[in-house]
This record gives sequence, C-alpha cells and structure tokens, in this order.
Amino acid sequence: MAAQNVKYLSDADFNENVINSDKPVLVDFYADWCGPCKMIGPYLEELADEFAGKVTIAKINVDQNNLTPSQFGVRGIPTMILFENGQQKEIIVGADPGRVREVVVQAA
Repeated sequence: MAAQNVKYLSDADFNENVINSDKPVLVDFYADWCGPCKMIGPYLEELADEFAGKVTIAKINVDQNNLTPSQFGVRGIPTMILFENGQQKEIIVGADPGRVREVVVQAA
C-alpha cells in the first residue's frame, strides 16, 4: 500500500511537479519488476511521511515513462535524484537507505 505522501509522476507532469516545485523533490526512478526498487520502496514511503511539507518524495515508473529517465541519464534502477530549485543536486544509484536519508535530511 502506497503512502499518501508519495507523489506518483509521469513524463507529462514531471516538470510541473519537480522542476517547478518550490521545495526539494527526491525522485525515485523505478520499475515494478525491480527487486531493489521493491526493497527501498517502503523506506521511501516512511521518509515521505516523516518529511511531509519539507521534502517531496516522488516516484516515476521507467517502463511507463521513458522520456524523463532518458532526459536525466538514468541507466540503472533504482536511481534517486534530488532536485532543488529545478536543478539536480544529488544522484543515488542503488538501494542505499542510509545515503537516501542523509540526502533528504540535508535537503529538509
């Protein structure tokens, strides 16, 4: 069950919800079949609840939306990119909960 504070994105609404956001956004590039993506998913939901209103946690399915991952050079999943003021600030490749928390805490 998805956390209510996780925002699901598409190619069509990515710019509106990420690039034009007035707060930091951590975007998880994932696929439903990806084992490590499934492992990090619940942790991202916890962070979304903990940092609601400070940092947006968002997810974009790379199988259903291939333009955005290509635009940002995503080659493997899970890849998480922190955006601040419309710019990439941090990139995390792989399911690394400790690094993800560190990036979100710094952004908050």
